[in-house]
Amino acid sequence: MEKHQKKLTIAICTYNRAERLPGLIQELRALGCPVPFEILIIDNNSTDETQSVVDQLANMEGTPTRTIVETEQGIPFARNRAIAESLKSDFLLFIDDDELPSKQMLDRAIYALDTEGAECVGGKIDINFSEYSRPHWLSDDLLPFFGKIDYGTKPFWITDHSTPIWSGIVAYKISLFSNNPELRFDYRYNRKGNGIGGGEDGILFKEFLSRKVKIRYQPEMAVEHFIEHWKLKRSYFLKLHFIAGRKNGQFQMAHYSREFLGVPPFLVMDFFRQLTKTVSIRIHKQPGVIRQAMNAAFTLGNIWGKFIGRIR
Repeated sequence: MEKHQKKLTIAICTYNRAERLPGLIQELRALGCPVPFEILIIDNNSTDETQSVVDQLANMEGTPTRTIVETEQGIPFARNRAIAESLKSDFLLFIDDDELPSKQMLDRAIYALDTEGAECVGGKIDINFSEYSRPHWLSDDLLPFFGKIDYGTKPFWITDHSTPIWSGIVAYKISLFSNNPELRFDYRYNRKGNGIGGGEDGILFKEFLSRKVKIRYQPEMAVEHFIEHWKLKRSYFLKLHFIAGRKNGQFQMAHYSREFLGVPPFLVMDFFRQLTKTVSIRIHKQPGVIRQAMNAAFTLGNIWGKFIGRIR
């Protein structure tokens, strides 16, 4: 009997980043990989030149490249479409359209999944500021909110929430999804187009942990993440945390015996404590004002989320 030839699908969910796709596809096609692979581009209703660019890329020699238009707007819809389109493959790897891969990315991903027995593997994400200068106020502790991941130089098994992995670079055994049709990215944690927020990958990561899915961290499965200029503002971090708080309050927080319009009084008190602390740090010109303001924004988001989710 002929031995089954395993296959990898590399999925790129994209929206209005036509100018980045040729460089990313070129880098991916140049990578070594222990198994044959294809490149799948999920175009989430782009309004720029994405379709003409991907048509040209698909017609070029090299790794097979195909494109699918996902008409439901939002990143979880695009990611779930990628899963559906990859069910005939053995492995699925997500890389974002504003990233570039390391030379060992595919080799290490397949090694973790096919040799080490992982069902899910995440890698290292470095932040690249070569296109736009890093602002002086952007401290290292804020970089994880751009997706930065660096848990050291050695691989290890992930068993708790202290070392999360994100879909900027993550790979799966496709059987994880084909055997569990309910395991998909949560549509409630949507981010449309160039919007802010999301969180669908974090929710799926928590579900994996609860099911004791075998999750591996592989630092050589690395990417560089390029940051767009509109994210290099303090307001971006505040909006990001308000939206995260809103989703947490709306979809995850418990109901309490004491609530007014769905909001427990302790949340309001906590917000004013956080706000007072933020103002104090600002007045005294102490470090950490942005991080503290993010805490206040998250708490305010919780309040709003509880209010709008009060009838659930």
